[in-house]
Amino acid sequence: MSRTEVDIQPASEPPPRDDHAFFGQPRGLLTLSGLEVWERFSFLGMQAILVLYFADTVAHGGLGMSAGTAASVSAAYGTLVYLVSVAGGWLADRILGSYRAVLWGGILIACGHYAMAVPTAGMTWVGLGLISAGTGLLKPNVATMVGKLYRTDDDHRDAGFALYYMAINIGAFAGPLITGWLGDHKGWHWGFSAAAIGMTFGLAQYVLGRRHLAGRKHAAEFAPAPPSPTLERARAGGLASRRTIRLIVAGLAATAAIAVLLAAAGWLTMDRFVDLLTLVSVIAPVVYFAVMFSSPRVTPEERGRLRPYVVLFLSSTVFNFILFQAYSTMILLASTNAETSILGFDFPAGWYASALGAFEVALAPVVAALWVRMGRGQPHASNKIAVGVVLGGLSFLLLVLPTAGHSSDDYLMSVWWIVGSYLLLGLGDVLLETSGMSATTKLAPAAFASQTMSLWFLSLALANGIQAQTVKLYDDVSQPAYFGVNGAIAVAAGLAVMAATRWLRHTMHPVR
Repeated sequence: MSRTEVDIQPASEPPPRDDHAFFGQPRGLLTLSGLEVWERFSFLGMQAILVLYFADTVAHGGLGMSAGTAASVSAAYGTLVYLVSVAGGWLADRILGSYRAVLWGGILIACGHYAMAVPTAGMTWVGLGLISAGTGLLKPNVATMVGKLYRTDDDHRDAGFALYYMAINIGAFAGPLITGWLGDHKGWHWGFSAAAIGMTFGLAQYVLGRRHLAGRKHAAEFAPAPPSPTLERARAGGLASRRTIRLIVAGLAATAAIAVLLAAAGWLTMDRFVDLLTLVSVIAPVVYFAVMFSSPRVTPEERGRLRPYVVLFLSSTVFNFILFQAYSTMILLASTNAETSILGFDFPAGWYASALGAFEVALAPVVAALWVRMGRGQPHASNKIAVGVVLGGLSFLLLVLPTAGHSSDDYLMSVWWIVGSYLLLGLGDVLLETSGMSATTKLAPAAFASQTMSLWFLSLALANGIQAQTVKLYDDVSQPAYFGVNGAIAVAAGLAVMAATRWLRHTMHPVR
């Protein structure tokens, strides 16, 4: 069988685990985690300095945007990244297979970062476009491949996702340290160059470790006895698949050309583009849920599990609305109203973003060990997610205290206020994302396996789309009001999910 055929055929259950190479987890988890270390190094390393690059003066190498506009454009970029993930899931399910989707996604990401290393505004937008397309291919399919390493009833599953999340946040910690220092001392495009090199390392180790991935090494054990309809269509439709890929590439090129022409004519302004992405981020999940609920390929039992998934989707949206501002409004706050020195050591404002990754690296193994120790007595997935949302809200409410009553632009809050906020965010992220991704792989209808993980990432697109509009207020309202209102809304949302735990526990079977 071809590589594509192995990747896209439906697997009933993974083979029994015959190794304990990565903290008692399958070897494939090490390969996928290693890829994500470098992908997060490049993606979040770049994002830690992106808003500062946008807001910096043209004379200093930036793009000269206002703080609110810089945060809005940065959020719009995040919206585009996660919107494309829907197409990435579809391509993996129907044409490329998970392995090839991740491989091509990584190649596009690397090319995008290399483009951003070129010190021109035009190449910045080209690079962001390539990174958006590549991340949309890579992110949902890596998480789906992690889920394929475990049986549905394996108690190590949530712990595996927690370790996976710990590993990728090593990149989230290291990326801003390197890019932040280079951006501050050598220039923004030097930081983007480091992101490009990091993604290249990630691709290399992914290819070298591919033999340990589910769906490749154990292909024969994955295959059902009779060929599946999907596999038969894949065997017979090689030419059709290639034609589809060519049409997709041509469509993307045509869309990019039209966008350039509209921008040159003055119709497609940056504000209009941001508004368009926000509109699409709202419409897309509504349409996608409607398609899945009405699809004849979704069984009544699977449809019943999609209903509570809507609650998880909205919970993810609320939390990530807060989380993503760790790389926009919180970085802007740190660069203007927070100390950037500890014990006499000065550091770039972008280094604050590393605190989030550091806390997640430290907390993820603790959480993983706790879930393994508790076994079947651990909290239900919906409770883990609800607590994560509450912690996200509290991280913003914490910032109300040092910003209240200080209207002077010269006031600098202590380092520890922002570090404490990142601590709450980090713990909330470990609880919500690991449980959410694990639940997604369990609740996903068989016909929409990769696409359901794409839907999870679509919640991130919606979070960024909403953020792209609200961060425009950052310049217009007081800091206590901005952080206080947004934080209070998130806490209220988390408490509402807790109140619905009994219904969620009943309807989310087999998720515990």
